[in-house]
Amino acid sequence: MGNAAFVLIAVAVSALGSLLLWALHRRPRTFMSSIDEFQREMKALSHEEDEEQARRRPTLRVRASRRDAPQEGD
Repeated sequence: MGNAAFVLIAVAVSALGSLLLWALHRRPRTFMSSIDEFQREMKALSHEEDEEQARRRPTLRVRASRRDAPQEGD
């Protein structure tokens, strides 16, 4: 009976753990959850920058070198 009890306890603990993992990681089934998931994926794939990131990026200013500047005699 000792071996059978050990196996039953191990099976019960495994079943309980599996049920807990399934409950924590299952996908939501509401109507809006699929729409929200689609919007998250599209935002992740988009190339557009957020306005905040665009403001943080320094602008590059191109300075004309003296060689490129027109000469006074030309």
